[in-house]
Amino acid sequence: MISSNDFRTGTSIVMDGAVWKVVEFLHVKPGKGSAFVRTKLKSVQTGNVVEKTFRAGETVPQANIEKSVMQHTYKDGEQYVFMDMETFEEVSIAPDTLGDKAKFIKEEMEVSVVTWDGTILDVELPTSVVLEIVETDPGVKGDTATGGTKPAILETGAQVMVPLFIAQGEKIKVDTRDGSYLGRDNA
Repeated sequence: MISSNDFRTGTSIVMDGAVWKVVEFLHVKPGKGSAFVRTKLKSVQTGNVVEKTFRAGETVPQANIEKSVMQHTYKDGEQYVFMDMETFEEVSIAPDTLGDKAKFIKEEMEVSVVTWDGTILDVELPTSVVLEIVETDPGVKGDTATGGTKPAILETGAQVMVPLFIAQGEKIKVDTRDGSYLGRDNA
């Protein structure tokens, strides 16, 4: 249990059988009446944001969220199979749990899997990944002045917009948060 006086940004609580993360909080002590804590909570499962007011000192259950580093080993039909890097246990995750993140996951990629009471809540990808372009229009040397872009299909099936000079077979860095092109991979 955690007191509403101890709320901080990022604190996870259990409310109505779901996990909520404190996004904003404000301790209010009016001149008349008792103090309270006004919060903005975000559902970890759905992403919905709600505002809720708690009495000062009110206790709520704290969510024991665990993060573990796992490696994507293979895809079994529609399911993505991840292996815990410490215990070597395998876990299957449905594509709907991954959402849009699924289009940036490739084999042998390490991710953080967030769980609560044995239920997988989220998969956190690195902020950028290096992926190979498997299909795009031919690149034209010197075609950088206009700043134009073209679509490119990556090895994971994701489609991103890349500059005109990028050619098929090149490896590029992609931002996993919004799917934007970050640059060539110079490794």
